Amino acid sequence: MKTMLFRSCIELTNHRLTSAMLRRFSRSKLSKPFIKPFATTFKLKQSEMGKPLSAYEHLHDLFTRELKPGVRVIDKNHQSMVSPVDGIMAQSGNLDNETLFHVKGQTYNIVEMLGSQEAAKPYHNGYYFILYLSPSHYHRIHSPVDGTIIRQWKLGGQSYPVNNMGLQYGKRPLSRNYRVITEVEVDRKQLAIVKVGAMNINTIELTHKGSSLQKGEEMAYFSFGSTVVLLVEHELVSDIDVLENMEVVVGQKLANFTRKEATP
Repeated sequence: MKTMLFRSCIELTNHRLTSAMLRRFSRSKLSKPFIKPFATTFKLKQSEMGKPLSAYEHLHDLFTRELKPGVRVIDKNHQSMVSPVDGIMAQSGNLDNETLFHVKGQTYNIVEMLGSQEAAKPYHNGYYFILYLSPSHYHRIHSPVDGTIIRQWKLGGQSYPVNNMGLQYGKRPLSRNYRVITEVEVDRKQLAIVKVGAMNINTIELTHKGSSLQKGEEMAYFSFGSTVVLLVEHELVSDIDVLENMEVVVGQKLANFTRKEATP
């Protein structure tokens, strides 16, 4: 009953017209009076912001804020994979039966998440990380690795919330919401960075140009709270350095690469 009620309420409010209106409002100066209450409610760390709170023109400007230079330190160890976002490490683990993982009582299949068997194949029996961004977090996404972009694609349309209630009662939001997937080659293996849109504003903007990525380099931003799922090819990483529900920041080490000698 709870699941049905939650989904019904979301479907009534998560309409394209509603989303468009909220998006337009958040980008207009009419939203400026809400900036200070928003910052207070969500306890934004104003000391880290790239400019004073009064300098933001509208809510979208605040949502997509940059940080002061040097506020985030990127782990420089060439063997480390780092967090692409500020957020909560909601969950991580090995994929079951080649393609499955479980969150809040729901079973996810990376075939559905990535859109095809072919896209999912490199990640069979691999590892996954789920990083949740609340409205309080910095919303820019950075590369977790040094690597080369193989391809990028978009899937999904409307979005369910990706908070605890959304994950528990929504229609598998991590694999059905609007999402932008960036696939990266690193150490001759593959890593998928799945950027999952959140309800209503549901905007993911790519900011990176070119195919080469440096660890810590900005890739994109969300316009509101959302989630990033990292899918890692089997045996690419080891020595996982984070725990469930742990707060992480951009540049913090998540795991080490499992280095292998190159074949002559």
